[in-house]
Amino acid sequence: MTTKTIKVEYLARVEGEGALDLHIEGGQVTSANLRIFEPPRFYEAFLQGRSHIELPDIVARICGICPVAYQMSSVQAVENAFGVRVEGQLRALRRLLYCGEWIESHALHVVMLHAPDFLGYPDAIRMAEKHGDIVRKGLALKKAGNAILRLLGGREIHPVNVRPGGFYKVPTKAELVPLAEELKAARDMAVDLVRWVATFDFPDLERDYEFVAMRHPDEYAITEGRLISNRDIDIDISDYETEFEERHVAHSTALHSLVKRRGAYLVGPLARYALNYDRLPASIQSLAREGGLGPVCRNPFHSIVVRALETVFACEEALRLIAAYEVPEAASIPLEPRAGTGFGCTEAPRGICWHRYEFEADGTIRKARIVPPTSQNQPCIEEDLAAVAAPIASEPDDVIRHLCEQSIRNYDPCISCSTHFLKLSVHRS
Repeated sequence: MTTKTIKVEYLARVEGEGALDLHIEGGQVTSANLRIFEPPRFYEAFLQGRSHIELPDIVARICGICPVAYQMSSVQAVENAFGVRVEGQLRALRRLLYCGEWIESHALHVVMLHAPDFLGYPDAIRMAEKHGDIVRKGLALKKAGNAILRLLGGREIHPVNVRPGGFYKVPTKAELVPLAEELKAARDMAVDLVRWVATFDFPDLERDYEFVAMRHPDEYAITEGRLISNRDIDIDISDYETEFEERHVAHSTALHSLVKRRGAYLVGPLARYALNYDRLPASIQSLAREGGLGPVCRNPFHSIVVRALETVFACEEALRLIAAYEVPEAASIPLEPRAGTGFGCTEAPRGICWHRYEFEADGTIRKARIVPPTSQNQPCIEEDLAAVAAPIASEPDDVIRHLCEQSIRNYDPCISCSTHFLKLSVHRS
């Protein structure tokens, strides 16, 4: 019986550090492990004893690509604990800020990190030699998303303008005018991007995922909603721990999240799209059909098309929010700290980002728990790897290795985000 192990020591074109071990015996894949060895950063531990006011600025440092996700989930948890709800134009500004994050993150992934896989290039620099126009459009799209973060967040990386109750400063209508002009051009580039990626040659793979995402009664969920799945989950975000749990696995410093009753589940663009297709504007649904997609997509390699579609949506949604904007009376609403537990959950570009905090009476954080998207997707990633590798187990190692790396990048994994906590038990014999 032939036995071999294929290793990818360092994954390229993902955020953070990880590796892949694939074991094949007698032509059968026996295990596929995504090894996350980036050290835990213990955010949950050193948040203890900090003020609720400090919370959004600290958690923003978890990720340089999706800091808004951590900020928005954290401030919602603070407001939930203190009995305050942000509505109106302040809520709209938060959604606009989040659109900026979706645009810059999706554009970076689609063009610079994932497209080279489908076209046979080692990186975007080499791809630019023949597809320079596309790379320039991708960079322009990212620039447009960054412009939203800079105006509303105070800066592009780790924004500093978000606070519990709203913002420290809100923009004038005049300040949003040049942003709207940039977004109009960005929208057209995003449409071109959808049409381009839809022409790629996609591996033939269908997976029976349990999709999990937020759903809102009136909009494509980004900043709030109930947690639902395509099976039987439909819960308030405060009930997350009744359905989901995290487990430690030996090969990873990141915890694996699972549905308690069933196992792996998928969060992110494919899940959002499948569970909220009817919340997309007719123009986006039409573009999806043009790109060869139906209301549900189960091929993980098509995630690049869905990300491009969400980029178009985020541009259009940002333009809608800017057109309807009126300067609020105050940049934030007052909060009165009290003892209690608060929950927050928003849709990061990679999927749901769930937070729970326990507060002392003065607003000091007593306990923190943060569940990022990549740790939720990791079991699904490993199942995909086994499914991808099984039909090509007899192929040369380089062929298997390339397709497995491409499969991992379907998820745009943010590995640094996922290494958030570890209980370590050592067993020796």
